[in-house]
Amino acid sequence: MRQVKLCLHTGGSEVSYSELLKVATPAPTESWTPIPHHDLVERTRVGLANANLEVVNEAHALAKGGDRYFGLFQVRRPGMEATDHSLVLGLRNSHDKVFPAGLVAGSAVFVCDNLAFSGEVRLARKHTVNIYRDLPGKITLGIGKLGQLWVSQAKRFEAYKEKSFNDVRDVHDLLIRAIDSEACTVTQIKHVMDEYRNPTHEEFKANNVWRLFNAFTEAAKATQNLQTLSQRTVKLHALLDGYCGILEKDVIDIAAN
Repeated sequence: MRQVKLCLHTGGSEVSYSELLKVATPAPTESWTPIPHHDLVERTRVGLANANLEVVNEAHALAKGGDRYFGLFQVRRPGMEATDHSLVLGLRNSHDKVFPAGLVAGSAVFVCDNLAFSGEVRLARKHTVNIYRDLPGKITLGIGKLGQLWVSQAKRFEAYKEKSFNDVRDVHDLLIRAIDSEACTVTQIKHVMDEYRNPTHEEFKANNVWRLFNAFTEAAKATQNLQTLSQRTVKLHALLDGYCGILEKDVIDIAAN
């Protein structure tokens, strides 16, 4: 299976897993229990292995002096590989109480390595006293939904490829609606439109929603935060799914207070 280029634009630095092991974890308090960054990584690996999912490629990054961790896993399931995209998991953890331990699932398109995250499977667990008790089960539950996501993501992308634009005004309307829904920023619009008009890759030259989707994700490569990227691409999926007539699916929210 082809490996995608996993780029983590976090405002921090990409590190090896061995460097991740060296990051000190703050001492817990009565109401706050931080977990080591590598602990989240290892628990995720175990969950993937138990679900017969193989890690093909991975990337790790640290920010804010090691207080914030971001990671990406490209995974595969034997017999379910797509020809043009791969399943990707995004991980995050913090030692400065800014955000909870989390996991979000999405995809990477092979020809351009563009990342896009989906709202159907996500996990967030605050660093409270019972995090070590609850986290393994929540990771298992989240990863257990990936098979369903794999199928729905393939159907979604096929729908994007089948839906053609009959009028360029529809493209312009979607661009405005993307700003209104915060699926992208105003400053990204010119990049999106330039990429749509003149696709970098031959595979995206058909006059369809797939072409516009990849124009958006190409422009999003400059996004500096994994959380921001996942939030925006979930909104992008909602916008394009609606245009293509894809039925809205409930978000599987595994968040715990």
